[in-house]
Amino acid sequence: MSQKWIYKPEPDEDIVDGISSSLGFGTFESKILVLRGIDNYQKAREFFKPNLNDIHNPFLMKDMQVAVDRIATAIENGEKILVYGDYDVDGTTAVALMYLYLSKIVEKKYLDFYIP
Repeated sequence: MSQKWIYKPEPDEDIVDGISSSLGFGTFESKILVLRGIDNYQKAREFFKPNLNDIHNPFLMKDMQVAVDRIATAIENGEKILVYGDYDVDGTTAVALMYLYLSKIVEKKYLDFYIP
Protein backbone atom coordinates (compact mmCIF):
# COMPACT_ATOMS: atom_id res chain seq x y z
CA MET A 1 0.00 0.00 0.00
CA SER A 2 1.47 3.34 -0.99
CA GLN A 3 1.06 6.43 1.11
CA LYS A 4 0.73 9.95 -0.13
CA TRP A 5 2.26 12.84 1.76
CA ILE A 6 0.11 15.93 1.95
CA TYR A 7 2.06 19.10 2.54
CA LYS A 8 0.57 22.17 4.14
CA PRO A 9 0.61 25.23 1.90
CA GLU A 10 3.48 27.64 2.39
CA PRO A 11 2.58 30.27 4.99
CA ASP A 12 2.21 33.95 4.13
CA GLU A 13 5.73 35.39 3.79
CA ASP A 14 4.77 38.69 5.43
CA ILE A 15 3.56 36.87 8.54
CA VAL A 16 6.69 34.69 8.59
CA ASP A 17 8.90 37.78 8.23
CA GLY A 18 6.99 39.51 11.04
CA ILE A 19 7.46 36.58 13.40
CA SER A 20 11.09 36.26 12.35
CA SER A 21 11.92 39.90 13.04
CA SER A 22 9.89 40.23 16.26
CA LEU A 23 11.36 37.08 17.81
CA GLY A 24 14.79 37.08 16.22
CA PHE A 25 14.18 33.64 14.73
CA GLY A 26 15.24 32.35 11.35
CA THR A 27 12.80 31.84 8.51
CA PHE A 28 12.64 28.07 9.01
CA GLU A 29 11.65 28.30 12.68
CA SER A 30 9.19 31.10 11.95
CA LYS A 31 7.50 29.05 9.22
CA ILE A 32 7.00 26.18 11.65
CA LEU A 33 5.41 28.52 14.18
CA VAL A 34 3.10 30.07 11.60
CA LEU A 35 2.07 26.64 10.29
CA ARG A 36 1.12 25.77 13.88
CA GLY A 37 -1.10 28.84 14.16
CA ILE A 38 1.39 31.04 16.01
CA ASP A 39 1.19 33.98 13.65
CA ASN A 40 1.81 37.03 15.84
CA TYR A 41 4.00 38.15 18.72
CA GLN A 42 1.27 37.71 21.36
CA LYS A 43 0.62 34.08 20.39
CA ALA A 44 4.37 33.42 20.36
CA ARG A 45 4.75 34.92 23.84
CA GLU A 46 1.89 32.75 25.13
CA PHE A 47 3.50 29.68 23.51
CA PHE A 48 7.03 30.24 24.82
CA LYS A 49 6.19 31.87 28.18
CA PRO A 50 2.75 30.63 29.18
CA ASN A 51 0.99 32.05 32.20
CA LEU A 52 -0.13 29.48 34.78
CA ASN A 53 -3.69 30.70 34.25
CA ASP A 54 -3.46 29.74 30.56
CA ILE A 55 -2.42 26.11 30.95
CA HIS A 56 -4.88 23.22 31.05
CA ASN A 57 -6.25 22.20 34.41
CA PRO A 58 -4.50 18.92 35.31
CA PHE A 59 -7.58 17.82 37.24
CA LEU A 60 -9.38 17.38 33.93
CA MET A 61 -7.40 14.13 33.57
CA LYS A 62 -9.27 11.05 34.72
CA ASP A 63 -8.58 10.11 38.35
CA MET A 64 -6.12 12.95 38.99
CA GLN A 65 -7.69 13.63 42.38
CA VAL A 66 -7.37 9.93 43.25
CA ALA A 67 -3.64 10.05 42.40
CA VAL A 68 -3.08 13.25 44.39
CA ASP A 69 -4.91 11.82 47.40
CA ARG A 70 -2.88 8.59 47.22
CA ILE A 71 0.43 10.46 47.12
CA ALA A 72 -0.68 12.68 50.02
CA THR A 73 -1.63 9.58 52.04
CA ALA A 74 1.74 7.96 51.30
CA ILE A 75 3.57 11.09 52.45
CA GLU A 76 1.48 11.36 55.64
CA ASN A 77 2.03 7.67 56.49
CA GLY A 78 5.74 7.60 55.66
CA GLU A 79 5.21 5.08 52.88
CA LYS A 80 7.69 4.60 50.07
CA ILE A 81 6.81 6.20 46.74
CA LEU A 82 8.00 4.81 43.42
CA VAL A 83 7.71 7.11 40.42
CA TYR A 84 7.24 4.68 37.54
CA GLY A 85 7.68 6.02 34.05
CA ASP A 86 7.85 5.26 30.40
CA TYR A 87 11.16 5.16 28.52
CA ASP A 88 10.17 7.62 25.80
CA VAL A 89 10.95 11.33 25.94
CA ASP A 90 7.76 12.50 27.61
CA GLY A 91 7.86 9.56 30.03
CA THR A 92 11.41 10.22 31.22
CA THR A 93 10.69 13.94 31.44
CA ALA A 94 7.57 13.29 33.52
CA VAL A 95 9.49 10.99 35.86
CA ALA A 96 12.26 13.56 36.27
CA LEU A 97 9.81 16.38 37.03
CA MET A 98 7.76 14.32 39.48
CA TYR A 99 10.84 12.92 41.20
CA LEU A 100 12.44 16.35 41.56
CA TYR A 101 9.23 17.81 42.96
CA LEU A 102 8.66 14.97 45.41
CA SER A 103 12.31 15.04 46.52
CA LYS A 104 11.66 18.56 47.86
CA ILE A 105 8.87 17.34 50.16
CA VAL A 106 9.72 13.67 50.85
CA GLU A 107 12.83 12.22 52.45
CA LYS A 108 14.88 10.51 49.75
CA LYS A 109 14.83 7.21 51.64
CA TYR A 110 11.09 7.09 50.88
CA LEU A 111 11.44 7.96 47.21
CA ASP A 112 12.66 6.09 44.15
CA PHE A 113 12.00 5.92 40.42
CA TYR A 114 11.92 3.24 37.76
CA ILE A 115 12.03 3.52 33.98
CA PRO A 116 11.81 0.11 32.24
